[in-house]
Amino acid sequence: MVAPAFENLIDRHQREIAGYVMRNLGDSDLAQDAFQETFLRAFRAYHRLPAAANHRAWLYKIASNVCHDAHRLRARRPLPLDEAVASTEDPAGDTHELALAVTSFVHTLPRHQREALLLRKFQGMDYAEIATLFGCSADAARANVYQGLRKVRAHFAEVRND
Repeated sequence: MVAPAFENLIDRHQREIAGYVMRNLGDSDLAQDAFQETFLRAFRAYHRLPAAANHRAWLYKIASNVCHDAHRLRARRPLPLDEAVASTEDPAGDTHELALAVTSFVHTLPRHQREALLLRKFQGMDYAEIATLFGCSADAARANVYQGLRKVRAHFAEVRND
């Protein structure tokens, strides 16, 4: 049986954690597995969490680690043919295709830039929260978001000019 406090934690944060994992890994079976793995790891470690801990930040840290593991696993496997073909299509025609292209490019960013950008722009976290997750200063978190955005903008400016 799951403790009521842990059930409340799941109820409060599962939607935003699911959104973060989906944005980080894409809408795939891998993302579904990562979401489940996040809460499985959280359940296993919940008894060690201090009562005064920031539960939201703790869950995001677990989700970030799970996503990082999934990215490493994905990098070792070849890209399926249908995904390889889809990634070469021109994203300029349709908004949905552009969103997919941006998401695909964000996945190529270095880990801290990718995660900081997703947490800031899609999850609405402030720089102090991101800094807590990464164990860095708010300025370093801001720099990761900025560098990630700069790379995304530069890539799509280049794509648009081609």
